Amino acid sequence: MLPRMDKDSAPPSGSPTSAARPFVAVRIAVMTVSDSRTAADDKSGDTLAARIDEAGHRLAARCITRDDVASIAAQLRQWIDDPGIDVVISTGGTGVTGRDVTPEAFAQVSEKDIPGFGELFRWISYQKIGTSTVQSRAVAGVARGTYLFALPGSPGACKDGWDGILRDQLDYRHMPCNFVELMPRLREHENI
Repeated sequence: MLPRMDKDSAPPSGSPTSAARPFVAVRIAVMTVSDSRTAADDKSGDTLAARIDEAGHRLAARCITRDDVASIAAQLRQWIDDPGIDVVISTGGTGVTGRDVTPEAFAQVSEKDIPGFGELFRWISYQKIGTSTVQSRAVAGVARGTYLFALPGSPGACKDGWDGILRDQLDYRHMPCNFVELMPRLREHENI
């Protein structure tokens, strides 16, 4: 069971970073899933792009994709096939309404799910918005060596997902373990 936190406390930052390890910049693509957002008012995408930059990573690509399983899956496949992209983070389309289909699109391309991501995201979110977090279907997975993360479509949710999980897990210096150190081994099954 996860520890209980006071309403005003921050989630634990995890283990410390190792000064013996060098920082490794990761190439990250950001996809905003929306039928109504434009580049001018994409606050969630802007939030992620700013945090990626502040952390020292590279924003490898960015787009807005409509709420449609085929469109989302096609964009994911394009980025999964791009050797210049290590990670895809989407924002939007993770709710329970009829137009929220991002998890279904991720399911079409993901080879392995990372269920702990959604579980931890909802726990972090619960500390801020209470039981409303059950409406989030944040998911994560891996496809052909590319990490895939789907966050809800609000700047607050993007902050929670990045600050509470992805900032540490996409930092090679994070101890005792992180997603970056696993990258060279994500495609091992293809060599069998």
